[in-house]
Amino acid sequence: MIDHAHDLGAVRGATERLLDAVGKLDNASVAGASRLPGWSRGHVLAHLSRNADALGNVLRGLPMYASSETRDADIADGAPRPAHEQLTDLRESADGFLAVAAEPADWSRTVTLRNGVTDSAARVPFRRLIEVEIHHVDLDIGYELEDLPAEFVSREIAFLTDRFSGNQDVPATALTDQDGRTWSTGGGPPSALVTVQGPAAELMGWLCGRRDGSALTVAGGPLPALPPL
Repeated sequence: MIDHAHDLGAVRGATERLLDAVGKLDNASVAGASRLPGWSRGHVLAHLSRNADALGNVLRGLPMYASSETRDADIADGAPRPAHEQLTDLRESADGFLAVAAEPADWSRTVTLRNGVTDSAARVPFRRLIEVEIHHVDLDIGYELEDLPAEFVSREIAFLTDRFSGNQDVPATALTDQDGRTWSTGGGPPSALVTVQGPAAELMGWLCGRRDGSALTVAGGPLPALPPL
């Protein structure tokens, strides 16, 4: 069962970690390259701020973004800002999202996200948590996948394996972490099952496109190529 109140608490904690780290960056650091191809740290920070606004829109029943073009332009326009402006925007937009989430609401309702994707309103806080935690790693400022809370890593693996489940372009795949926890994904025939084993952080990194999977043990075929998120 999704517990939106629990997830909002996790969002607050993750946001505070992020704000503390970003507050130590200078202008040159913000302008430097992130781990996302073609994006500076400023791009990542601008995206995080606009994502907070966008998910607040979702909870209000509004379109997540005015358009894909507007989303991209807002990120590009916000990327070159100095460190103090990025930090202020990040804090204010995060506070704005949490304020919307604190309003009385029917959390069982269905909401519409980007590109027509629908989900339960109760899962929106976890979606925000994903953005904050994963993009904190993308900033390349000393926060790694191995630093992520264990509960988050396990839930993100479950979230991503569910996303690829039934996809005929992904072979049937069984995943096992170092603690013996298992997940399954893909839509290929069970007779062609691929097994993937390794640390939970490495499994999640592969699933979300942040690791190449070279640290994983694979049997039954090559490591599956996953569609972009």
